[in-house]
Amino acid sequence: MKKLVVYYSFEGDTKLIGDAIAEEIGADVLELKLLKEVKKKEYMKNYLGEKQVLMKTKPILLPFDIKPQDYDLIIIGTPIWSGTFAPAIRTFFTEEKFSDKKIGLYYCFTVKAGLISEHLKKELKNNIILDEIGFKDPKKINPEKGIERAKKWANNLLDNIQ
Repeated sequence: MKKLVVYYSFEGDTKLIGDAIAEEIGADVLELKLLKEVKKKEYMKNYLGEKQVLMKTKPILLPFDIKPQDYDLIIIGTPIWSGTFAPAIRTFFTEEKFSDKKIGLYYCFTVKAGLISEHLKKELKNNIILDEIGFKDPKKINPEKGIERAKKWANNLLDNIQ
C-alpha cells in the first residue's frame, strides 16, 4: 500500500506531527509550500490568515512532483485558521483531484478545533475518511507526547485498513 502524508505548516506544529506520522508508517511526505509565504509576525499572520480564509483565497503553491492520485492512503494535515483549514490546503484541494482514496485527517490548533472536521469532509466527500485527530499546540505544550499520540493514531489507522 502506497502511503502519503500531505500537510501545510506555518509555525511548525503540523510539520512536527506530519513528519512523525510519515516516519512511523513509512509514508512519503508532501509539504505544501507557498510561492509567497507570510512573514511570521503574529499580527500579520492573524490579519492575512483570517483575510485569506474569509475570502477563500487560493495562494500559489510551489510546484511539486508527487501525484496524490498514485497513493492508496493519504493523510492530510493542516493548521486551523479561523475555524477551517489553511488556504494552502484549499489550493491543494482545487489543484489535485482524487476520489475513492482512504483518508486520514489531522489538524493542529491553538484555541479549539471548531468546525474543521465538517469543512474537510465536505472537500473530501468522494473519498473514504477513516479517522481524524486534533493536536493542541503540540510544539509548545509537549512535543514528545504529541509525537507519540500521532504515531499511535497512525498505526491504528493502518491496522483498521489492513
